[in-house]
Amino acid sequence: MEFAKTEKLLNKKKRNQTKASFYKTVWRWHFYAGLIFAPFLIILAVTGSVYLFKPQIEKVLYQDYYEVQNQGERISASKQLHIVKSHYFGAKVISFRPGEQQMRSSEVNITYQNESLTIFLDPYTGKIIGELNSDDRIMDLIEKIHGELMAGTTGDRIVELAACWTVVLLVTGLYLWFPQKNLKIAGTFLPRFTKGKTIFRRDLHAVPAVWITGGLVFLILTGLPWSGFWGTNFQALVTNTGEGYPPSVWIGDAPESNIKTKDIAEVPWAAENLDVPKSDIEGFLPISIDDIVATAEREGMHPSYSVIFPSSQEGVYTLSAFPPKAKDEATIHIDQYTGAVLADYRYDHYGLIGKIVAVGITLHKGTELGFLNQLISLLICLGTLLVAFTGVFMWWKRKPDKGIGAPKAPSLKKMKILLIILIILGILFPLVGLSLLVVWLIDWFIIQRIPFVKRFLNA
Repeated sequence: MEFAKTEKLLNKKKRNQTKASFYKTVWRWHFYAGLIFAPFLIILAVTGSVYLFKPQIEKVLYQDYYEVQNQGERISASKQLHIVKSHYFGAKVISFRPGEQQMRSSEVNITYQNESLTIFLDPYTGKIIGELNSDDRIMDLIEKIHGELMAGTTGDRIVELAACWTVVLLVTGLYLWFPQKNLKIAGTFLPRFTKGKTIFRRDLHAVPAVWITGGLVFLILTGLPWSGFWGTNFQALVTNTGEGYPPSVWIGDAPESNIKTKDIAEVPWAAENLDVPKSDIEGFLPISIDDIVATAEREGMHPSYSVIFPSSQEGVYTLSAFPPKAKDEATIHIDQYTGAVLADYRYDHYGLIGKIVAVGITLHKGTELGFLNQLISLLICLGTLLVAFTGVFMWWKRKPDKGIGAPKAPSLKKMKILLIILIILGILFPLVGLSLLVVWLIDWFIIQRIPFVKRFLNA
């Protein structure tokens, strides 16, 4: 009897030690990931908050360029282009945007003297209202910071890595947050204001994180399709598994082409890998831009569409619409000589995954549900900022005078469950897997084996 009782107590003690060791391990990964990626998370949350309100911000910034008086019938698109070409002699027209409202100017994007310019015209009078250099558009700058930290491919990979590691932060954070004993409202779903500063700082970090976790995961997953590594591979997988564009989008046989639509135009995500057909150049002269605009209206394009001009003799006109709602997306390729519609790809043609991603992107951008969408996403971004700042502040208040105060590293044998979780996350997000391997090697061969480093990190 005594032996059985003793064995039971020893097993209980062993389980408690294992549980405590696992808790410290999770805390250690959460700690390091938080310190390293908090700055990037703050940048993404700030720029994301601003970009959510792009329509309202640009309407204020460029009000003098956007707004025109409705004076009845508009002049033709060809006349508008002629005016631009006359004023900017030698310019190459890249795209034309008629304007989606009666009181909205039209836009002509050109390259002129090695600059990319957007020219705004009054479509009723033909008057040039103003011009904007593409490098000077504030919201485009915000988008570049948000998507690639203004650092090209390297920045894109860092942003993707930060987004994926945020998932690791949320998973480990939820484990640390979950009550070890009784589930109580205070400290779990609401901050405790009367338990002292240390408890309040902890609650101010953990409780908001719980509230925004679902929304933040959604923003991460809907943002990843844009990323250069994960997004590109995911997009190729979607296309190759038949969830990409179906044969029905082609008017005739599908083309054999090495050029993808994303190489010649900015189009909705689901259409980026659409093969670009060739125009029939035998015995034809290029048709007028007026015919292209007439085709767009006849085919029911959303009024926010743009016309991207052919870049070669065999090129095509591409109509691309980025409307607020995913269901109105459309990408059309038109023969520049015959005016024939060669491909018509819309939301209804998307596969299931394509539709999910399309709606996810418009929700991510804050346009799908209008102002309510913007407000909810803003709250998630502000909550993310609060969690990031309170996490860093909590570490700063707790850290020892020497070292950074990282939780001690347990043995490998006590990390099996966490290892499995991290391996799964590494498979789902390859850059996380690669970074995990790098961190693991640094931790195992440097931090754990060099006394000075180990003491500094309190490992």
